[in-house]
Amino acid sequence: MPHEYAGNYARKHPAGTKPDEKIAEAVRAVGRDGKIGCAEAFAIAKDLGAEPESVGVAIDLLEYRINRCQLGLFGYEPKKRIVEPAESVNPEMKKAILSSLEGGKLACAEAWKIADRFHCPRMDVAAACEALSIKINNCRLGSF
Repeated sequence: MPHEYAGNYARKHPAGTKPDEKIAEAVRAVGRDGKIGCAEAFAIAKDLGAEPESVGVAIDLLEYRINRCQLGLFGYEPKKRIVEPAESVNPEMKKAILSSLEGGKLACAEAWKIADRFHCPRMDVAAACEALSIKINNCRLGSF
């Protein structure tokens, strides 16, 4: 999430935008201390048959902060991010990452697809990107 929105996430959206009430209710039910985990947000999307982006919008409008990114990129105290560069990168995974880049960056959704394809944790793909000096962008929840 860009720092300019910290504490005022609703400002990312057009004035008058309202959250889906079912999603908002679910966010309130699982969120704690103004925060909700990435995995929890995705569980809400799955349970309600909603798009992750819609859950992200509701989170923003409720002024909750997303934490514990499943790629390890943000939301971990006290370090903020926990992903570290991989010691080595599987050549096939490297090829998959490089072929999925747009503008030199890998979209969050593409990172998830690659993790699924290689049957590995999502953080392994983020670690490979760190080793390859590739940034991940376009959070599926709209956080970054």
